[in-house]
Amino acid sequence: MEPASLPDAQALAALQKRLNLERRFRSGVDWFFWIAGLSLINTIVFVLGGSMTFVVGLGLTQVVDAIGYVIAQETSGTTTTIIRAVAFVISLGISGIFVLFGVLGRKRQRWAIITGMVLYLLDGLIFLAFADFLPALFHAIALFGLWGGFSALRELIKLDQPLTPPTIEPV
Repeated sequence: MEPASLPDAQALAALQKRLNLERRFRSGVDWFFWIAGLSLINTIVFVLGGSMTFVVGLGLTQVVDAIGYVIAQETSGTTTTIIRAVAFVISLGISGIFVLFGVLGRKRQRWAIITGMVLYLLDGLIFLAFADFLPALFHAIALFGLWGGFSALRELIKLDQPLTPPTIEPV
């Protein structure tokens, strides 16, 4: 191969920067999938009578699960099953919203990433309200990861902007 056909160092550095930003972006947005998945696992474990929870999961699904459990304890028979099923479906829906944020985030929908981050921040406040600091700390770590993905997306968008030559106004 002739030396002239090798890509120049500047083009190689630009490609390397783009690949790094793409990796950071995808890694950041993937937090939405982890949040949704671990929240769903928390709900399933709760329904099955377990007590273990993942700290990255959503506090809102845990509140819904607990409310469903308390209401179901007050009822009997078919009503108990219906209440537990409704609580499960609500928790599933909440987790599904975070999957949607991940899917739309991967499609570079900035509004979805921002909305998901705001909702996850508010969800972290649920843990603070109950003085449960470990999940609140992990919410902060996940938000930091999400912010890293969002920042990388902003840089990628800047890279994708076409360079427009300056226009010369006629005199």
